[in-house]
This record gives sequence, C-alpha cells and structure tokens, in this order.
Amino acid sequence: MLERLELEAFLALAEELHFGRTAERLHVTTGRVSQLLKKLEGRVGAPLFVRSSRTVELTEIGGQLREDLQSGYEQIARGMERAAEAASGARNSLRAGFIGALAGQVIHRAARKCAEDGKGFAVLMREVQVSESLASLREGRVDVLAMSLPVTAPDIVVGPVLFSEPRMLGVPAGHRLAGRATVSLEDLAGITLLRPASSGPDEWPTDRHPRRTPEGAAIVGGPRVQTFQEALQLAGAGAGALIVGAQAQQFYSRPDLVYVPFRDAPPIEWAVTWLRAKDAPRKREFARIAQEVGQAHVRG
Repeated sequence: MLERLELEAFLALAEELHFGRTAERLHVTTGRVSQLLKKLEGRVGAPLFVRSSRTVELTEIGGQLREDLQSGYEQIARGMERAAEAASGARNSLRAGFIGALAGQVIHRAARKCAEDGKGFAVLMREVQVSESLASLREGRVDVLAMSLPVTAPDIVVGPVLFSEPRMLGVPAGHRLAGRATVSLEDLAGITLLRPASSGPDEWPTDRHPRRTPEGAAIVGGPRVQTFQEALQLAGAGAGALIVGAQAQQFYSRPDLVYVPFRDAPPIEWAVTWLRAKDAPRKREFARIAQEVGQAHVRG
C-alpha cells in the first residue's frame, strides 16, 4: 500500500521539480526525498522522474501517475483539514491562502504578528495554485487570499496593496531577448506566451497574457499550464515565454531561464482578497496587518 509520505513526496516533487524545494516544503532532508521516491519507483516498477545535475523532469509514466493521484489526494487533504478545523474550533481561525513565494512570506509574517498581538484568532496558511485562485475563495477552501491584481469581480473585496514589483519577461536562456538589458511590450510581437488553465480573474488574460501588443501586433498563445512550476519548466524547455514579477529572480532562478525587466510596463500589485458575501472585521484587520508587514518586508 502506498504510504502517505511517499505520496506527498511524489506530488510535491512533481510540482516543484526540485529536490531542495521539495525537502524544504515537507520539512525533511533531500536524502529522505530521494529514498521515498526510490521506494515508490520500486512499487511502480519504472522511473517516475528523469534526473540530471541541473534538471528534474517527470517521465510519461510519472505524469500519468500524478494526474491519477492528484485529485484524490486533494480531496483527502481537504477532508482532513475540515475535520481538524472543526475539532479545534475553526470559528477562531482564519484560513489565509497565498500564491507564490513572496506572498507566502508576507502572509507568514502577518500570521505571526496576529499571534504576537493577541488578535484572538489563529491564522492557518494555505498555498493556492494560480489556476485555482478565485475558485479557492468561492468554494470555501480559504477565507482570504493574497494574490496579484487586477481583480474587479463584483463578488470579491480587494484589500489594500501589500506590495508591488517590477514586471519582467521570462525567456529561455538561448532566446534572442535573453541578452537584453530591458525589453518593451512591443517585443512581445511574435513571441509565444504561455497561458494558465485558470479560474482566476477575468482581467488576468489581458494583463498577464495579452493577445496583442499596445500597437496591435499579434502575440502567439502557447500551451496552457496548471501551475507556475509547469510554466517555468516549459519556458526553460523553449515552449514559450511568461510575464512574471521581479520576485522570480529571487525565488525561481533557473539555469535555463533569464528574466528581463520591462521598461514600459506597469508593476504588478498584490493584495489580500475575500468574498464580499462573507465580509468580516477579522478579514479586514488581517488585510491591514498584512499590508503593514508586507510593505516593511519588501523595503527590507
């Protein structure tokens, strides 16, 4: 029978495609991740990943296994979370979702400050994938979500801006734009841009994955991706480019990708959001605290 830690290690590595980040996420050593993966591959009878000194990629069998296991694991995890929250008095907690590493750091610091200040509620952190952003709020998986803007959906409240970051273009290391000091939005003409299979805001496709440059030149739409790690993997392999915030340089550096700043694009802003139908003073207070610590954190 498949052990829980084997399953978690496999799914985490399939998402991160990096042993170090997977180990950090699971709070184990990289050696333990390798051990669990070897055991699982022994059960399956075939390699699940192709590993080299620089990259980690899913094999075809590994990709199929992830697809088969992911939804069932998420359903089990949500069931356990709901049971645990009910047992511990979920009415005294706030499930705070975040997308991306920098938002995660801000939410963690805000949660710690809430505890230090005795706000009377526990903050439970939840990582949310880009493709599940607004769905995580609307389906009740999180109470608040730190996400990038713009968001203008009438059922969503947008709190104060936590931080903003310069916009950059992620391209394969050998791309013709990789050696530039800066790029323009007009440089997107003819470039293939990866697209999310997203339940995100309606504004995101235009803002982050436009079909045309400001002067009207066509931008080619590339493959759809479920997670940011998938996007990085495809971009590094030459399947397309992606528009990202400057935090990508710090948290998602890869030898096969180069991040080039835009000289004429607006920054990306981030904020805490929540459902208008479930507005509450606790959520507004948390958003205020997150803004306070977020701006201080980004300033350094």
